[in-house]
Amino acid sequence: MNRVAVAAVVLGVGLVASITGAVAIGSADIGFADVWGSIVAHLTGAAPPLDVLHDGIVWQLRLPRILTAAAVGAGLALVGCVMQAVTRNQLADPYLLGLSSGASLGAVAVLLLGVGLLLPVAAFGGAMLALAATLGLASAFGALTPTRTVLAGIAVSSFAGALTSFVIFWTVTGDSYREVLGWLLGSLAGARWEQAAIAGVAVLVVGVPLALSGRVLDAFAFGDRAAASLGIPVTGARWALLGASALLTGALVAVSGSIGFVGLVLPHAVRLVIGAGNRALLPLSALAGAVFLVWADTLARAAFDPRELPVGVVTALIGAPVFAVLLMRRRSAA
Repeated sequence: MNRVAVAAVVLGVGLVASITGAVAIGSADIGFADVWGSIVAHLTGAAPPLDVLHDGIVWQLRLPRILTAAAVGAGLALVGCVMQAVTRNQLADPYLLGLSSGASLGAVAVLLLGVGLLLPVAAFGGAMLALAATLGLASAFGALTPTRTVLAGIAVSSFAGALTSFVIFWTVTGDSYREVLGWLLGSLAGARWEQAAIAGVAVLVVGVPLALSGRVLDAFAFGDRAAASLGIPVTGARWALLGASALLTGALVAVSGSIGFVGLVLPHAVRLVIGAGNRALLPLSALAGAVFLVWADTLARAAFDPRELPVGVVTALIGAPVFAVLLMRRRSAA
């Protein structure tokens, strides 16, 4: 069995075990068998093995949150792979096109207006507006190239970030900044079945086709001319990949806020194990991202109980030093 197959089996089993373990961890004492007993009971309509309180903790609180974390982690890692390949930039991440800043601007606006129910819609709309601005700016001066796309994304991100800061400075009062700050730092605390459904459907509908785009991304690695010689419609493929990546990122940011380093670090870590081929790298990075964010969110939820950290703080605390180590290893291997 080769390394790719071994990695796929390990990560697949690890994801199931991680979800089970994460549901069991918390102030309420719930065993692994009880976790699966409650899940099977709800899926089959049988009587749950737990009392009403503990069954509610499993089914209504922990499980949807953990499934949301798995979907968000998988999607961000997948988009990170795509962005790094399309832009031929190893520092690219899902937020390169200004999506996070655009989503933050939309979310902050509705939070400060007191209409939090519209937060997912506003965040998604802000991300799509940022994408349109980035691609419009990048294509206004010629063909859509990786360099122009990156520079346009930086400009749009900076502008949207400045607008977000201005809105917060001008309108925030009392303790309203706490909800805003929690969202900006990335949090899954409010994730329920609705958020799990949004993230899960987005990963299935948009993420699965992206995970199957490895051949196209491998062609991009040799440059636009080489990709065209292999029969790849370069401009159309780049627009399609960027648009799908933005659509998936916008849906994920809408339910979780801005969670950094997942889409940046996980593709590099998986690449060290299985190599640079995108056909294997894409699905394995998605599995690794799901496992990583499940445990990052569990740490954020349980490590400082009864307080809870935004999961974006945990991913940054873990991701930054890990990324530094990966850079040093790549430099040593060069």
